[in-house]
Amino acid sequence: MRSLPASAAALCALLAAAPALAADPLPLWADDGAQAKIVAFVESVTEEGGAGYVEPSRRIAVFDNDGTLWSEQPVYFQAVFALDYLKAQAAKDPSILTSPALKAGAAGDLEALAATGMDGLLEVIEVSHAGLSVEAFQDRARDWATTATHPTTGLTYAQMTYAPMVELLGYLRDNGFATWIVSGGGVDFIRGFAEAAYGIPPWQVVGTRGNTEWDPATKTVMKTGGATLIDDKEGKPVGIAQQIGVRPILAFGNSDGDYQMLDYVTSGEGPSLGLIVHHTDAEREFAYDRDGHIGVLDKGLDDAEGRGWVIVDMKSEWSKIWSGE
Repeated sequence: MRSLPASAAALCALLAAAPALAADPLPLWADDGAQAKIVAFVESVTEEGGAGYVEPSRRIAVFDNDGTLWSEQPVYFQAVFALDYLKAQAAKDPSILTSPALKAGAAGDLEALAATGMDGLLEVIEVSHAGLSVEAFQDRARDWATTATHPTTGLTYAQMTYAPMVELLGYLRDNGFATWIVSGGGVDFIRGFAEAAYGIPPWQVVGTRGNTEWDPATKTVMKTGGATLIDDKEGKPVGIAQQIGVRPILAFGNSDGDYQMLDYVTSGEGPSLGLIVHHTDAEREFAYDRDGHIGVLDKGLDDAEGRGWVIVDMKSEWSKIWSGE
């Protein structure tokens, strides 16, 4: 059998290697739009000797959680967690329903609960978020996220992480980034499942912090209720400064609650990138932006272009929504 000329053999080898050479780093994302900008940014900050090179120790990316890494409709999942626990406890002991807010929550009457304001919501949250150790609370949150199911998708809440975002987290870590969550949600609630869901360890979660105290009898840190930091809006840069200690270079949010975080990250010296998930897919997920009770995106939508922030159109740019599909 005659062998191929050296030049033909080389061409065949190159063609055989082409799929690997052209491997898509983010296959769940459309090739143009946000994906192209993300890849260009990552390549720029990781090219040693390049003008935009950033040392690995400063490659820090921060992500909102609700509406950015997992869904947030029809209400924040942590609120559903608190309501589910309240209902279960009230079934055992109805005498705990000592206020209109607790009665509304146990009945699943969200309209009546909303009428009690933030104080009423905090009452409901206290029932499930106080009086136990940090470890026990995280176990409770993890168990709930992996067993309770969403009313419209039928998936567990842990399965409702966004597959393209989980893929992005992995891509960034493969390129030397540290990935952090910076969320208005409770820090201990998110720490209960963040590593399993996102590959983000508990110490890389910044969130709303509740009061805690050392219990010498049980040798544990106990949750006592209340809050020491509301990690939302102006609280997000504060939480980043307190816990991370340096300004990140990439920020990803979905609502005006993330505006100050995006502003903080993209106002620093050197290269930076800000991105916003735009919920445009009513068929596969939910469609909302300027109007709504949670996850409102108004100012961010208006200012994104002028600030150089990338808007990610969920409907057109993501080939898959849920990790659990």
